[in-house]
Amino acid sequence: MDVQQTSISDDRSAAAPAPAREPAASPKPAQPHRFRPDVEGLRAVAVLAVLGYHAGIARLGGGYVGVDVFFVISGFLITGMLVREAERRGTVSAASFYARRAKRLLPLTVPVLVAVVVASWWVLSPVGGKSVFVDVITAGLYVVNWRLAGQSVDYSALGADASPVQHFWSLAVEEQFYLVWPVVVIAVALWCRYRHVALRPRLVVALGTLAAASFAYAVAQVADAAGAAYFSTLTRGWELAAGGLLALVPPAAFARVRRFATPAAVLGLAAIAIAIVGYSDDTPFPGTTALLPVLGTVAVIAAGTAVVDTAPGRLLSLPPVRYVGRISYSWYLWHWPAIALVTAWLGDLPSSQLAVVVLLSGIPAAISHHLVEDRLRHARSLARPRRALPLGLACTAVSVLVGVGALVAVPTVPLASPQHAIGAKALKHSDGPQRTARALAPVPDKAVQDDGQAQDDHCLVRQKETRTPGDCVYGDPHGDTTVVLYGDSHALQYFAAMDKIAKHRGWRLIALGKAACTPAQVSTYNYQFKREYSECDDFRDAALKRISAEHPALVVTGNLATESVIEDGHRLTGDASADALRDGYVKTLDELRDTGAKVVVMHDNPRPPDDIPSCVSKSMRDLTKCAFSESTALDFEPVNAEAADAVPGVRLIDVAPMLCRDGTCPAVIGNVLVYRNDAHLTATYVRTLTTWLSHQLPTVT
Repeated sequence: MDVQQTSISDDRSAAAPAPAREPAASPKPAQPHRFRPDVEGLRAVAVLAVLGYHAGIARLGGGYVGVDVFFVISGFLITGMLVREAERRGTVSAASFYARRAKRLLPLTVPVLVAVVVASWWVLSPVGGKSVFVDVITAGLYVVNWRLAGQSVDYSALGADASPVQHFWSLAVEEQFYLVWPVVVIAVALWCRYRHVALRPRLVVALGTLAAASFAYAVAQVADAAGAAYFSTLTRGWELAAGGLLALVPPAAFARVRRFATPAAVLGLAAIAIAIVGYSDDTPFPGTTALLPVLGTVAVIAAGTAVVDTAPGRLLSLPPVRYVGRISYSWYLWHWPAIALVTAWLGDLPSSQLAVVVLLSGIPAAISHHLVEDRLRHARSLARPRRALPLGLACTAVSVLVGVGALVAVPTVPLASPQHAIGAKALKHSDGPQRTARALAPVPDKAVQDDGQAQDDHCLVRQKETRTPGDCVYGDPHGDTTVVLYGDSHALQYFAAMDKIAKHRGWRLIALGKAACTPAQVSTYNYQFKREYSECDDFRDAALKRISAEHPALVVTGNLATESVIEDGHRLTGDASADALRDGYVKTLDELRDTGAKVVVMHDNPRPPDDIPSCVSKSMRDLTKCAFSESTALDFEPVNAEAADAVPGVRLIDVAPMLCRDGTCPAVIGNVLVYRNDAHLTATYVRTLTTWLSHQLPTVT
């Protein structure tokens, strides 16, 4: 499920009930310290957008902006509360602040995380469960956003199923904001008291500076690495700061703009709605595009601050709307685990069924809201920080310990010995796919790292880099015959066999590769960066120049056949993209052939529909559950074969016969795990292809 994740928290600024609405000759200004029913209703707008987006409702393609609405609300409420206390007392009680946050936010996370661990244990494979349990630990510590940011730029992590707790990322962002911002307020308040100057203007400078720096960083990071930017606290801080800056506006200032309150509220809600229905997963976010929902939220809150009784405010204050807003934190926490785990159990579901799952998740949300969230928030026994803070620490400890306990208890698959892990050699004597196994090489939970020495040495250049580190020379470094293995990860996966062949034949082997970077001379779209992959173009130019300078006797190249090509700033799809990719590959093959080298193209390997290590880890007694149809696995345009056929003298090597037999592709061959994820072969299995590949390669001297 390819979705951008969101999260929310319940940061109400005051427990005072909403004042009864009285008839008045003119709109009344709101009291900033009073409970805001319109803000509670605004929470409902945000959470419903998120729920609809995660349910796959097509018209809510930008529903993930609900998290931005919540960030602004949190910044507004928290800053207002801190500033009023600082103005009243001259400082802020950090203990009281963190105690309030602890008893409001942390207790509700415990039943959610415990439920996720229990459900994951039964629904997910040992490999999938192990990853989730690590996520639970980081979610309990409120650092899961940094784990997700790291995974978003880690090419080897791609293809994993969505974690049922990855929506905790924005809770982590808020908690990290809560750690920093009160300290800044306390420091500025003490300085203002010492200098006998007004607090709010100085806080405006401090928070405005942080907001400007965060926004500038967000714009730069979204252009540079949108995947990581999405989860970063540093790119989201300005959204919380936007709400905080609004809270610093003196109450008297709103009286002067009361006549603009209704238009501002209408335009603000419209801005949020436009983002919800107009944005999509391809929208670069959260850079300048986040301004629309953020400023829209600011406008709605500002309008309600200026005038209590605007038409949009009355709409947001309707009892059903307010109730959804009231349980929004709880509903958000429960809905995504329900979606992720039901999908893992039953497979991909249509949006109509996902919507039912989301609605049903409202049941535990409402129950836990009333029995846990409300009860603890209003408990008199937790009114003092010395009792509330230990509760928060206990909640964190329970969440982390549950995750650690589950992680330790995950069953592991034994490592097969070299004598038993024969891999492709078993094809000569087998009468069908291997059905059971006692031990494997590599073990499933380590398979993703089984990518070969060249990748360990970073000779498969990471997506942000454009140059190969060092010489990346293998085989016989002093050999007279130079051979180059060049391409993306689908080419470099054959390094394990090529290195053995090079050592045996005395070749000097050069490994030149870049993650997600086709050797075809085209511009492609990078799904992690959400932009044109300019780093690939730079790497390709440098790689082709080096190959020409090396005067190789042989070049072996490979390519993911389903890259998305960009032409004239537009992303191509389907046949148009495949045709452009083929034509670009032909240009590269012509250039490689012109070096005087013999050129070999590796046909793209059959690709399984699911993550193979995860499947195998729970199917050791019936490995046929993880086998898949060869025709389905090769259901992509034969770009590599067509390009090789178009260039005279280029040889095509098809690895499919060594992966599939009689139309079926097994997950395990000769006690060796064939795939390390849902796209790439394990280095261990490729190594068992050495003899076969050696016979396929042309003779060179």
